[in-house]
Amino acid sequence: MGFQVGGNVLDFLVLAVLRNGDQYGYSLTQKAQELLDVSESAIYPALRRLKKQEYLSTYDMPYKGRNRRYYKITPAGEDALFEHIQSWERYKMDMDNLLQGGKE
Repeated sequence: MGFQVGGNVLDFLVLAVLRNGDQYGYSLTQKAQELLDVSESAIYPALRRLKKQEYLSTYDMPYKGRNRRYYKITPAGEDALFEHIQSWERYKMDMDNLLQGGKE
């Protein structure tokens, strides 16, 4: 059993993966799928959304006669990632508290 991955978690995942280095679309999708049960069809809309928000930038590099589009986290994306991390920590603490019989 897995949990549904919503837009905020998917954005968080993409930004976190890209914090470790630029990735082209397919490699980013593979990395995301190693971490969560997420479809390839969900990744590309997230990439477009994050680029529109200026959290990502792109550049193309030739590879075997074709171009690969690489995604890079921007300073605004780093800020957004920091906010996601803060929110995740609060959410995790609240869930841990609930599961351990604390506040409801």
